Amino acid sequence: MGPVVDSNEAMRCEYISTILHTAVSLLKDLLILPQMTLTGAESSGRVDYAIKKIIDGLFEEIICITEGKQNQRMNLNMLKKRRKSDEAFGSEYEYVYGIVTTATDWYFILHSTVGIYCTSKTEYRISLTEDAIKNPAELRKNVKRILEVIVGLLKDRISASEEPANKKCRVEEIIKKKKIE
Repeated sequence: MGPVVDSNEAMRCEYISTILHTAVSLLKDLLILPQMTLTGAESSGRVDYAIKKIIDGLFEEIICITEGKQNQRMNLNMLKKRRKSDEAFGSEYEYVYGIVTTATDWYFILHSTVGIYCTSKTEYRISLTEDAIKNPAELRKNVKRILEVIVGLLKDRISASEEPANKKCRVEEIIKKKKIE
């Protein structure tokens, strides 16, 4: 087994899928949809994973999207180009979390009506080389850290009020907190 960094997208998606499914299984009323196509008036495209919140058993709302590619800089550019804020959210204030990952490097972003923000100054990395797999304690620790972040973001978005003013206040609070760190 070679390092994940050198593997193809399908192999990296196996690792990513396991982590995302674990995070989603820890919370209620969430769906994970692989290879979901997002469509809008101005643009459309496929994301590797979309996590949706089930509302009243009838409706679903996207709360997180994930792109997993070999080059994370390409991922960030893809997510920025995917949709402009006003195209994605319309006139109401809204936000969604994004995860950009290579399976080893993980970045967490918040895409709101007013902009795109990184949610943490911390680097999150899972080493998936043969040497790292020989040390399962370190591997578990790094996977646990990433799961904690994903579950925290999903919990935040699930509990967000549906009122646009409250969502805007919540995003401003997150941005202010990140500037202080």
